Amino acid sequence: MSTEAIIDRSTFHKGGRTGILLIHGLGGTPVEVRVIAQGLARAGFTVYCCQLAGHCGTAEQLQKSNGQQWYASVEAAHARLKQECDVVLAGGLSTGALLAMHLAHNHPKDVNGLLLFSPSIILNGWAMPWYMPYLHYLRPWMVTIEMNLTEREPYGLKDERIRSMVVNGMKSGDSKETGFFFTPLRTMLHFNSLAAIVRRELNEIETPTLIVHPREDDVASLSNALEIQRKMSGLVELVVLEDSYHMVTLDKQRNLVLDRTIGFAQSIERRHAASNEVPVRRSRRSAS
Repeated sequence: MSTEAIIDRSTFHKGGRTGILLIHGLGGTPVEVRVIAQGLARAGFTVYCCQLAGHCGTAEQLQKSNGQQWYASVEAAHARLKQECDVVLAGGLSTGALLAMHLAHNHPKDVNGLLLFSPSIILNGWAMPWYMPYLHYLRPWMVTIEMNLTEREPYGLKDERIRSMVVNGMKSGDSKETGFFFTPLRTMLHFNSLAAIVRRELNEIETPTLIVHPREDDVASLSNALEIQRKMSGLVELVVLEDSYHMVTLDKQRNLVLDRTIGFAQSIERRHAASNEVPVRRSRRSAS
């Protein structure tokens, strides 16, 4: 077993009293949400991109982590933001979106809004292998073998330039920044367990929600977003992207994703200010 310490690649941007927690995807890194985080920080928000347990290390460390540990990372990040901010939104990419929903379910009064980027309950996108629907029903305790599931082109990215950068990063051994070419089977089965929990919780979540999902998602089809929108009990705004694949926070329409995210976060901020009869005071930062 690897004993190498995992470097914490989380990022924290100090801003105003409205905080936004951003959570990367399964087997990914905080780099996946960096563009959105930097844009939100420039708009004056406090932003925390947390790193999930077992991630940004070796493949063995990822394989030995589990859903409870990933969620514990989110809980700790949320607690830090609550110390800094009066209003907190939680969001994430793919599996990160599931973790954000689970957090909102467990803390309905302390998560004021949800930002769901390509939320993935079932991996049924057009680039997924034929066996993925069968794999969906497996749980970690059902399987004793260890193997890796190889990822395929286009790796969630329609933007060929960004895709080339990510692929070159993985080929160069910079997987601790860009992730791996594969997902350990056991990691995928822990994802299945988490997705099953969140699916049962959906109709109890009343948190105002923004969903941004591509129409041509290669990893998790648009049906994921539609199911979440249909089952959640609160107001849900759905934005369907026409020129992106799964990694919407990095892909061709990332600026549109940022604009809609800022607008939604500002609307939550105004709603909170109105309900508490206090003015919105938020610092603005210059672009860096």
